[in-house]
Amino acid sequence: MRKALKYIGGGAVGAGFTTLFIGSTAFAEDVDPVVALGQATNMLWVVIGAILVIFMQAGFALVETGFTQKKNAAHVMTSNFAIFGLGFVGFLFVGFPLAFGGFSTEGYFGAGGAAMDPNPLLGSGDWIFFWKGWDHLGNGATPALLAFFLYMVAFMDTVATIPTGSMAERWKWKSFVIWGLFCGAIYYPIFASWTWGGGWLASVGRSMGLGNGFVDFAGSGVVHAVGGAAALAGAIVLGPRLGKYGPDGKPKVIKAHSIPMAITGCFILLFGWFGFNAASTFSAQDIQFATVATNTAVAAAVGAVVAMFWITKRSGKPDPSMQVNGMLAGLVAITAPCAFVAPWAAAVIGGLAAIIVIEAAMFIERRGIDDPVGAIAVHGIGGTFGVLALGIFANGRYGAGWNLTAEGDTLLDANDPNSIARPVKGLIEGEFGQFFAQLLGVVVIWTVIFGIAFAFFKIQDKLTKGGIRVTEQEEIDGVDIAEMGVEAYAD
Repeated sequence: MRKALKYIGGGAVGAGFTTLFIGSTAFAEDVDPVVALGQATNMLWVVIGAILVIFMQAGFALVETGFTQKKNAAHVMTSNFAIFGLGFVGFLFVGFPLAFGGFSTEGYFGAGGAAMDPNPLLGSGDWIFFWKGWDHLGNGATPALLAFFLYMVAFMDTVATIPTGSMAERWKWKSFVIWGLFCGAIYYPIFASWTWGGGWLASVGRSMGLGNGFVDFAGSGVVHAVGGAAALAGAIVLGPRLGKYGPDGKPKVIKAHSIPMAITGCFILLFGWFGFNAASTFSAQDIQFATVATNTAVAAAVGAVVAMFWITKRSGKPDPSMQVNGMLAGLVAITAPCAFVAPWAAAVIGGLAAIIVIEAAMFIERRGIDDPVGAIAVHGIGGTFGVLALGIFANGRYGAGWNLTAEGDTLLDANDPNSIARPVKGLIEGEFGQFFAQLLGVVVIWTVIFGIAFAFFKIQDKLTKGGIRVTEQEEIDGVDIAEMGVEAYAD
């Protein structure tokens, strides 16, 4: 995703976001009008992409509310509404500087063209959190910096939203509010700084000889798997909904109250996903966005169709909810490799993701973990598969110099003619190192990042009077009245 981590400064092949935006608050009079038009077009591209991603919040709200019970609809819908503001506030004041404070201005959006020496723990070597990193809040904030913030805050909110599905119908509102702030301020920025922030995972191509380091074009891992890990942690701590499991331990169906609502939400997510993926080129002049958009559509369509046939084979009926999750599985899985694979590979990834996610959802349910909307399987498992799929199917046609990696596992130097940009290749091209870089990222997500989420929910549960779950009677009656003070429907 981060063209910024490909080349810093000018002269990049396939001009990217940071190449074109020098960081001035207004175009100088002596700027070439063609260059100025390119700058304006690219900034518009990024802002439109951010708006599309933010609109996905409506899709998440409809999917989650449709898949849950009528008596909890106001609570579920409002949590999806409120998480935008909560996560945004945490990211605005703490999370953005934590993830990107090291290069939010100098070098990143400014001139100079010098690559940054990554820090082994957090972000770039220039990472200074406490007295640097809030440039986006001041009078000196450039349009380029603010466009980057807007795009990144939209991605963060997707992470924060995912656990609202797995923890729906039994989560105390006050505890949810704390999660929203924590996710935006701390949880998401940690892994973002290690990957898109130029941190140690982005650098393992040079430090450990693993391809181009951890690569994730638009967030199968950084967004979806990280959100899925939190969804799993929260669901474990909360425990299953009342009536989900019988005395024999076998799961029972708790009916969704509006399948049409969930399907409508899925269509909105499909629409917004083109901003999620295609705009991650950060440049309308990087015409790879057409490949990204097409691969996104291919994976979504194939995922939906394969899910339809697979669930029919498994249950005898074309379960609409599994068709929805099949399409979402394809979208989640293609998000990391969408710029680096051919359309045939996108079809394979989408189809496999649908099967993997359906089987994962059933497995998770049989293990006694209650996820009302399938968020853990779709985002956690689907995102994990997408990260690994990049390491398998990347064809080496795009992304040369990604994460500033040159041939010979060295730091790419645009001023050195002997510094040759390394392309992003997977196992199909004989590159084993890239697959192991992706595998390393997956291991970190499901150990360190999952551990942080589990510790957060566990500590919160211990410190909160009565725990983070509503009372048994409130759950029976529905949390709308008890937690929100209103019912979703007048009847």
